[in-house]
Amino acid sequence: MKKLLPLLVLSVCLPTLTLQAESPAYQSELFKTTKLVYADTFDGTELNAEFWEVRQNTTWAIKDGVLSGEQSSKEFQAKKKASDDPSHAGLKPVIWLKKVPENFVLTMRVRYGAEAYQKGFPLLDLGHHVHTIAFSEKATTLTIKKNVEVLPVETLLFALNAWHDVAIELKKGTILLTIDGKKHRFDSTNIDMAGQAQIDFKAVDFGTCQIDDLKLWAGQ
Repeated sequence: MKKLLPLLVLSVCLPTLTLQAESPAYQSELFKTTKLVYADTFDGTELNAEFWEVRQNTTWAIKDGVLSGEQSSKEFQAKKKASDDPSHAGLKPVIWLKKVPENFVLTMRVRYGAEAYQKGFPLLDLGHHVHTIAFSEKATTLTIKKNVEVLPVETLLFALNAWHDVAIELKKGTILLTIDGKKHRFDSTNIDMAGQAQIDFKAVDFGTCQIDDLKLWAGQ
């Protein structure tokens, strides 16, 4: 029994060390201090309506510890297509993260599922149609206020059907985007979240969106 004790102690300690290594604290590059506003690992079953708003009647649920979104029902799609607002039929899952500070840091794991990219999708909107980060096979593109400024980056890619670690920092004049450890800094006088307080997640038509381990901070 004496010879087994060191092995037993080692087996108890290793998981703790591994957990700590997998969950390092994020270090902001744009802000000296940050204050946590919201964090969610989606371990429960109810979506936090204080911070999330489902759009276009799309289908969202927490499954196996992940926030998962799909298209709206066929009935809703048919009704919308026959109306004067067919572009909001919920063919792609759409959800808003609310109460986003003007200066913020966001970290999360994201997966967009689809057979192929769609022109302009999937995307993340930092502010509604203000700073649109669209993903494609060959580039990640920041479009500011629809057509004021377009800034493509060919070295920062977001593959479909795969989980990605994403970090976004924004302050007036600058967005720092990190995907799986690769960083790109966008600098523009047009970058400004004043009057905006949301981030939109929009997938591909008939595709899926999955979000996990999300943390949102206010930057100072």
